[in-house]
Amino acid sequence: MVSRTLKVFFGIILLFFSCKSKEIPTEIPNIIPKPSSIKTNNAVFTLDENTGMSFDTQFTISANFLKQFLKVGGGIDLKSGTTIAFLEDTSLPSEGYRLHISKEQIQIKASTDQGAFYAVQSLRQLLPVSFENKTSSSKTIKIPCVTITDSPNFKYRGMHLDVSRHMYSVDFIKKYIDAIAMLKMNTFHWHLTDDQGWRIEIEAYPKLNTISSFRDETLIGHYNDQPHQFDGKKYGGYYTKNDIKAIVSYAQQRFVTIIPEIEMPGHSQAVIASYPELGCNGSNVKVPTKWGIFDEIYCTKEETFNFLEVILDEVLVLFPSEYIHIGGDETPKVRWENCEHCQKRIADEGLKNVHELQNYFISRMEKYLNTKGRQIIGWDEILEGGLAPNATVMSWRGRSGAVEAAKSGHNVVLTPTSNCYFDYYQSDNEDEPLAIGGYLPLEKVYHYNPIPEELTSEEAKYVMGAQGNLWTEYIPTEAKVEYMVFPRMVAMSEVVWSEPTQKDYNDFTKRLEQFNKRLTALNINYANHLYDIEGNMIVENGNAYYNLETLMKDKIIRFTLDESIPNINSEVYTTKIPIEKSKTIKAVVFDAKTQLGKPFEQYINFHKALGAKITLDKTPHKAYAGSGAEGLINGISGSNSRYGDKEWLGFEGEDLEIIIKLNKETEINTISTRFYEGKGQWIYKPKRIQFQLFDTNGNALTEAAPIYFQNNNSTSKNTFKAAIAFKALKAKTIKINVESFGLIPKGKQGAGHKAWTFIDEIFVN
Repeated sequence: MVSRTLKVFFGIILLFFSCKSKEIPTEIPNIIPKPSSIKTNNAVFTLDENTGMSFDTQFTISANFLKQFLKVGGGIDLKSGTTIAFLEDTSLPSEGYRLHISKEQIQIKASTDQGAFYAVQSLRQLLPVSFENKTSSSKTIKIPCVTITDSPNFKYRGMHLDVSRHMYSVDFIKKYIDAIAMLKMNTFHWHLTDDQGWRIEIEAYPKLNTISSFRDETLIGHYNDQPHQFDGKKYGGYYTKNDIKAIVSYAQQRFVTIIPEIEMPGHSQAVIASYPELGCNGSNVKVPTKWGIFDEIYCTKEETFNFLEVILDEVLVLFPSEYIHIGGDETPKVRWENCEHCQKRIADEGLKNVHELQNYFISRMEKYLNTKGRQIIGWDEILEGGLAPNATVMSWRGRSGAVEAAKSGHNVVLTPTSNCYFDYYQSDNEDEPLAIGGYLPLEKVYHYNPIPEELTSEEAKYVMGAQGNLWTEYIPTEAKVEYMVFPRMVAMSEVVWSEPTQKDYNDFTKRLEQFNKRLTALNINYANHLYDIEGNMIVENGNAYYNLETLMKDKIIRFTLDESIPNINSEVYTTKIPIEKSKTIKAVVFDAKTQLGKPFEQYINFHKALGAKITLDKTPHKAYAGSGAEGLINGISGSNSRYGDKEWLGFEGEDLEIIIKLNKETEINTISTRFYEGKGQWIYKPKRIQFQLFDTNGNALTEAAPIYFQNNNSTSKNTFKAAIAFKALKAKTIKINVESFGLIPKGKQGAGHKAWTFIDEIFVN
């Protein structure tokens, strides 16, 4: 009898704790960007039709956003009451908040409506994803009890969108702003004008909208593809003032500031197509139909400044932002050098050259905008010839511009190509949609630190934050905008919001796996590379192995070596694969039952230098260091269609000497390598390359005869091969000298800058 009673008692106890365990959350919620502090409180809050909300008028925007989100997304219409309470806490920073959820109440504390809005965005991520696509059917929602104390690391947290090359609907621009706000970013940099199109209504100069806003046709394929081909279709349009007013108002309700960009003095051919008198030679030109940099530039005569001031007056009425972006990048000066008006301006103003003329131009426009109570921001080229007194620099060509500006006491925003250009490829999969080039995977975005290491702690205070950029030459549709931006925008949100000490990439990918469900519910066409496989060659004690990894450590990799596509019955990868001959490895990520990722495939070309010692006399550029020098002899070729993946090494305008020391004296018949060429990205094949062999004692076995590059040694649209044959010479050391292209000539993109050199695998057989 006693035994039976005890069994019943313990059964009741187990049932009690079993029921409780279903209600009490045991894991920290997957919030992005990661909060400064988050603690679980081992209980749940019940949200239902009886829930009430109270707020003072200072929290109107954030409270109304939450009320509308719950009503539209889940059919829960909050009543008047204090179950959800917005409370002022002046001790919190302006964009900070404290979200405290207990069993009885949700408290949102902030010193501003904006801070409270960000608390709402965190609360939003604690709700079921069905609220995002309005499919929630439950009228009772359990929310985990947590306490979150949070504030941003940087005050400028931005996303950019170019609508001059391709433009998108008003509804899509609003959707873009919604995503910015959801991720607690606060700035939308709207690139409205460029050579290929003018996208803002201007009443004073109607030709901007009848002529400058349209191009006759558009380039098909990549700029580097020759010969250029076009679609033959007129393209264009612009946003009306009413469109812009509606978008600005929409953004304000989400605490997103829109910074308009009106390009000057370069990137202005679309304007000069309408008003040729604003150019230097008055010649008639058309709105360009292909991408790149064009020589047409605003002339520095008074008529031009009057024109721009009138335009800016109309722009200022539409955009209340403190900053106006005036571009200033990629400004060819050949027209100024041969223009009597510009040369007279140089003389009259006591300037030294056309670089100081650019400073005069930018400073004059800054002075005008300052009289209107606004500040200018421009790309880092505005540093050329001296920096305008109050200008903020947006550093895109690396971090040197940011360092120079910050050390001079100017505010800076970091947006370098290496970590912030989302028009670059995000995967080395060959089936990725066409992009401008480059390689910027999610992890590289996530690990970016906007504070240049060259700055002192005092100088670092001038770093306002960072921004992700999306240039749209190769992005004609809204779906592709989303594909290129997401999830890299999600990673960027954590770069600019979360404390560096809080960041952990493995933790981020686990949270992203859940956040992707929210993106799906929001009908956002994100790129999902979480289940991609990363392969790496490993050399140990002279033996080669291939290692497979996937981001999601709780998943399974299955692989084959017989050219077949792995399936659920294929061998499970558990340890590195020996490489003793050329072979193809194929692999796929699975969970217990289902294929998750796309098939991975890697051909390994086994050759005689694999596992040898290699040294370079120059260090690859930090942004394009790939797998290091060893990556040049690991048996793996880089992508045919893009530079910057881990198999290509990039050098900025430097000659290069490569020394390969084989493990033993080896018979050599051929050596080959290849170089990338993308003139639109300032990448050129070298002038020449030469190979030389040495025996064990260091004696030269061959002459160092140079190979000069010709246009007929192309191995693909973008790569050029260099190869040399020997008569079975036994050598211990290989020396390769590469002479870079040098300065980019006039008339080409990047004219006057050092050309980049990108080199791929060196095969020795």
